[in-house]
Amino acid sequence: MTVSTSPAAAQPRGGRAPQKLTQLERWKLRGPLLPALVLTVVLTQIPMLVTVYYSFQSRNLLRPEESGFAGFANYGRVFGDEQFRGAVLNTVVLTASTVLLSIVLGIALAVLLDQKFLGRSVVRTLLITPFLVMPAAAALLWKHAMFNPLFGILNWALSPFGVERVDWASQYPMTSIVLMLTWQWTPFMMLIVLAGLQSQSPELLEAAKMDGAGPFKTFWFVTFPQLRQFIELAILLGSIFIVQTFDPIFLITQGGPGQATTNLPYFIYQRTFRAFEVGEAAAAGVIVVIATIVIANFALRVVSSLFREEERA
Repeated sequence: MTVSTSPAAAQPRGGRAPQKLTQLERWKLRGPLLPALVLTVVLTQIPMLVTVYYSFQSRNLLRPEESGFAGFANYGRVFGDEQFRGAVLNTVVLTASTVLLSIVLGIALAVLLDQKFLGRSVVRTLLITPFLVMPAAAALLWKHAMFNPLFGILNWALSPFGVERVDWASQYPMTSIVLMLTWQWTPFMMLIVLAGLQSQSPELLEAAKMDGAGPFKTFWFVTFPQLRQFIELAILLGSIFIVQTFDPIFLITQGGPGQATTNLPYFIYQRTFRAFEVGEAAAAGVIVVIATIVIANFALRVVSSLFREEERA
């Protein structure tokens, strides 16, 4: 039996075709949204524009009478600063290490939580908890409860392996920061990957099972490719947020020893509140924004290329 659709049947139930709005009517509909749009632009763009303006100014809070236009001199001094280059390297190492460890652990935990077992909701809530702790509170918790050389839990846990009274914050500062950030950001990665696991098609899993694929092959060839967009999103958001890390570095290591854990945000803090060089700090802030965009795009391209190679194979 062939069902034909008449033009009248294609119309809405009301029997009236949608009327084309005039430009005035469109503005009447969009008008109530304009205050929110203006507020969003003011809150997000004006501070950035002010930062760009100060980056071209020679301004030191201790010498306000010497203020003036500096052109790209602030950018030149920032790029020529050895501490800035060290901060860039530390930021890359810190971000890459934390994102890599967090996404690997997040995928592993998400796969476990995707299985049905007694008390799964309780376990899921407990695993999410680290991400809900305020960054400053988490940094103090790890500084005093985990890294303390006398009564820290980390030394106690490693004591059966001959590790005793290690001052983690002083002897292994970067490792300490990466461990603390991995603990805090793994739940974030886990939640995004878990959303991807729970949205995958059960028919594909059943088909793979009927074809004789084991759990590992099913995950690698069926589940993992379907998680591509979720993993990309987790890496993208994680990279953007972790590049801006400040609290644990300020509270645990103070950027040291020396400049061992000074990243770009802490470098800006030092320029602003210790050297009072507002112009150089603003120039470094603009560079951080650009670096954040570059790192996020680079991470996204790397992951996308890996998946494309996997699809070709």
